[in-house]
Amino acid sequence: MFIHELHVVLVHGKSWRSETRIARGFRSSTMSLYRNSAWFLKGVTEFTRNAFLSASKRFAEKDLEVSVAGRSFMITGANSGIGKATAMAIAKRGGTIHMVCRNKDKAEEARADIVKETGNKEVYVHILDLSETKKVWEFAEGFKRKYKSLNVLINNAGVIMSQRDLNAEGLEKSFATNVLGVYILTKSLIPLLEKSADPRVITVSSGGMLVQKLRTGNLQSERGRYDSTMVYAQHKRQQVVMTEQLAKTHTNIHFSVMHPGWVDTPAVANAMPDFHQSMKDSLRTPEQGADTVVWLAVSEAAVKNPSGRFYQDRKMVSTHLPLAWTHSSPLEEQKLMSVLEDLAKTFQSH
Repeated sequence: MFIHELHVVLVHGKSWRSETRIARGFRSSTMSLYRNSAWFLKGVTEFTRNAFLSASKRFAEKDLEVSVAGRSFMITGANSGIGKATAMAIAKRGGTIHMVCRNKDKAEEARADIVKETGNKEVYVHILDLSETKKVWEFAEGFKRKYKSLNVLINNAGVIMSQRDLNAEGLEKSFATNVLGVYILTKSLIPLLEKSADPRVITVSSGGMLVQKLRTGNLQSERGRYDSTMVYAQHKRQQVVMTEQLAKTHTNIHFSVMHPGWVDTPAVANAMPDFHQSMKDSLRTPEQGADTVVWLAVSEAAVKNPSGRFYQDRKMVSTHLPLAWTHSSPLEEQKLMSVLEDLAKTFQSH
């Protein structure tokens, strides 16, 4: 099981071999080839380190020249990669950080690094495995009882499973982590966010979702061959739809979802050694991957944009490749939200 830094590349950054694997996931070979080729071309021109450096020339430096002292930020998967880089950047600006991590030792080590680097001691570790559905509810409810405010929630943690596996509740683990866990955590914390000033929710998705059309008929990956890459990409599409729908329902919270580009993290090196070796000089640093997350979390400029949008390099971008037939109907999108709500209630603590 590979944890989050995937937002990096397990779906975003593929070699041609991995790209071929994506293509096999589609029923229409012609459309698969088109999506595959268009996506890879987009990747090499927009998702690399050089692409970030080029995009950063238009960034307004003053956007991040802010103090967020007195504001609190919850970041899932904050012990390494993009999550840690995000926590570090916000801590430097005075924010109170709530690190939500699965591994206590790694989390405490990361916290020590952040405190040492920033001098900010308002960094707190919370242990939670997002794949454990009931515990997500319990954690969120407990957090609301203990803390009086939460200004920003950053849904950064994610997982890709090498094979289909179930959690204690009988749910497919990657779905439980990447989709249902994100939904429950967000929905449960909405009342606390709504009580707080300038509330925001940011979800770290993946450019890999561009090759996926929303599918609600096989959420538990029970039918067909389990293709971990395609399952992950589908979850990233579901996160985009979820963000769009929540933004419509909760209009006083600013929702956003983003793609960090192809990022160099330990998880990529371990999970995709061939890709990492061949592309390592082109991969973004974790700090570059986290840049748009931080911008969405702290800048005044970000909330001037409409809620519910998808971002790449501080800019709103389309959630679909041209002519790729990945648009879904409002009915299908509502079905996803209804299923998530029903599942969430099933496992809610009373």
